Amino acid sequence: MYPRPRVVISKCIEFEPVRYNGQMIRNDFVKQLLNHVEAFPVCPETGIGLGVPRDTLRLVKKDDGVHLIQPKTGNDYTETMTKFSDRFLDTLDDVDGFILRTGSPSSGLTRVKVYAEAGRSPVVGRSSGIFASRVKERFGHLALDEDMRLNNGVIKDHYLRKLFILADYRETLTENSIEKLKDFHLRNELQLNIYNIQNQIEMAQLLMKDNLEQILPEYKEYLYDSLSKAPDCLSYAKTLEKSLEYFETTLNMDEIDFFIHQLELYRDGVIPLIVPVDIIRSWIARTGQEYLSQQTFYNPYPEELMDLDAVTAVCGDRDYWKNM
Repeated sequence: MYPRPRVVISKCIEFEPVRYNGQMIRNDFVKQLLNHVEAFPVCPETGIGLGVPRDTLRLVKKDDGVHLIQPKTGNDYTETMTKFSDRFLDTLDDVDGFILRTGSPSSGLTRVKVYAEAGRSPVVGRSSGIFASRVKERFGHLALDEDMRLNNGVIKDHYLRKLFILADYRETLTENSIEKLKDFHLRNELQLNIYNIQNQIEMAQLLMKDNLEQILPEYKEYLYDSLSKAPDCLSYAKTLEKSLEYFETTLNMDEIDFFIHQLELYRDGVIPLIVPVDIIRSWIARTGQEYLSQQTFYNPYPEELMDLDAVTAVCGDRDYWKNM
């Protein structure tokens, strides 16, 4: 039922004990995810020839930029790491996302400590790790996040929605068929609406041209742009409200009024998203509504990966992606 995403994951997370201290990071989410994805583990530090265990590395601010330094030896691995990063990324074939180690001077995607000096010195800024910087430059349109951030249910839900849409898109393109792309768009229509409804409309209009080669560059650009920002509460509410229209001839007024009230409570941050979503799901199961039953919005990724924190989260103003 679901596509199988291709994901690059830091090797120290649930793969091998390759951290600087010879340990491995345990992560329940990544462990579960491995049952549903094709994984490509990488450890940039061992990739450039450093051993396990090893002396620590840190990011250091210099006049010409941020450098990757090993304080104990004074060695500067910036150029070596940059070259390794590009060589490794050149080998990747159609991946859909990355999960990288939080805070790592090589792999941290955001807010990695940058020091004033290689030795004892204060933190003077935050940055991405050297490897992660190259990932963001070359693959910033994919599903990117860090292992510890993915402990947050809201962040995890967006990551997984984006990851499985991109995997579905990649697998669809292997068919080299405009009809298959139309099928992809149809089953993901509501998902695309919660991300950017105007882009979804533009993408649908492109598909009317019936020429895959002609429309693909623009279609892809709209898709990546849509997924670049997590959906907000209002977008979810509008999509759920639109779903109600498909049941207007099969529901009584009490059921409709009840759902509208639940939607208002969701918008006001009183109840979580899962409440109105499950109401719609129950109606889909009861009526077999054809269009909604095929929408990935209502089954965006395997149930095993669902997170209690995500389904119980209520509307709020916090932007979890501001520094990404």
